[in-house]
Amino acid sequence: MIGGNSYQWYGSFAPMTFVHISIRASDMDRSIRFYEGLLGMELIKRSPIPKNRAEIAFLKDPNGEFALELTHYDDQKRFQQAEYMERTFDHLAFRVDDLKGSIEKVKKEGYTVTDEPFELSAGHWLAFIEDPDGTLIELIQETP
Repeated sequence: MIGGNSYQWYGSFAPMTFVHISIRASDMDRSIRFYEGLLGMELIKRSPIPKNRAEIAFLKDPNGEFALELTHYDDQKRFQQAEYMERTFDHLAFRVDDLKGSIEKVKKEGYTVTDEPFELSAGHWLAFIEDPDGTLIELIQETP
């Protein structure tokens, strides 16, 4: 029973396409600079939502396969992530060609590196950083 109606389950809600994920931003301009400048995303739309006293911005990855929505609410005053083991949203992940170079750039720009590069399995390297509001981001590099 979903929403008071009964539905038969057929395995999936076909056809369905994942469209985007939204995260909160305390400073929209700063977050856009972070995702464009460090992660190579492209701003495709930025719009106010007067009804909610909010603003949204959509960014796409260079391949156009993934969209990230940044949401800023004028009335939200607190932007504090929960302690790591208390979070309900874990992380975003981006594939990079040069993990060590990416981490150097993150540090140079003054952002947080939470986990230095490490090899998870043969040729599969990971590192973790935080965006300006503390959203955890995994950087992945596959090496032959």
